[in-house]
Parts: sequence; C-alpha cells; structure tokens
Amino acid sequence: MNTQSAPQVSSRRIGRSILAVLAGIVVGIVLSTGTDFGLHAIGVVPSIKERWPNHLLAMATLYRSIYGILGSYIIARLAPHHPMAHSLVTACLGMVVSSLGAAAAWNTTVGQHWYPIALALTALPTAWIGAKLWLMQSQSRTTTV
Repeated sequence: MNTQSAPQVSSRRIGRSILAVLAGIVVGIVLSTGTDFGLHAIGVVPSIKERWPNHLLAMATLYRSIYGILGSYIIARLAPHHPMAHSLVTACLGMVVSSLGAAAAWNTTVGQHWYPIALALTALPTAWIGAKLWLMQSQSRTTTV
C-alpha cells in the first residue's frame, strides 16, 4: 500500500525537476568558465576582461555548445519526467539570459556582436541534441532489457 499522499509525490517531483535543471546549468557554467580560465592560464586566450579575437570567440562558441549539449543531457537524465521539456525550458532560460547579456553589452563591444547572438541562437539546438541523446540512450536500454 502506498502511504505517500499526492502532494508529497508532486513536491518531490518538482524538487527533482529543479535539481535536474540546476545540475545541468552548473555543469555548463563550471565547464565554460573553467575552460576559459584554463586556456588563459596556458596562454591560449587573453583574460576575460580583454577583447578576444573572432577566431577565439568561435572556439569558445564551439566548446560552449558542446558543454550545452552535455548540460542538457544531464538535465534530461536527471529529470523525473518529460526530459526533453526540462532541457528545452532550460534552453529558453539560457536564450533569455544570453539575449539580456547581448543587449547589456551591445554598446561596450566593438564589432563582436555576433558572439552573444550566437550563444542565444545555439541554446535551443544544443538543448535538443542533449535531451535527444539521453532519450535515444534510455530507449535503447529499455528495448534490450
């Protein structure tokens, strides 16, 4: 007999949803900033406060996209239900944050407006890929069992 009431189960699912989203976001932020600082430490890129040339921003866009896929995979993996929805909602949040960052920095950056726009535009596709990878993996597990 199940002794848990519906509100307790619902609040646990909400808590697990929040933790899944936070875990994916933290992974993306830690990996991105860690890579930035690591590349600066070995002399590949200038400091965060200095202007990065376009080729380095392209590289940063690439590794941030990979980290976005990984973060979304983690979100989907940890989500208690609807893994794709969790990843895509988080991507929408990322698009909003990136867009606000682009708007705030628009007048302070010269000629590199493409970078924050690229971050905003890659949020949804990377989230979809990450969640899709988890869904394909979880489906292959259930068909082989």
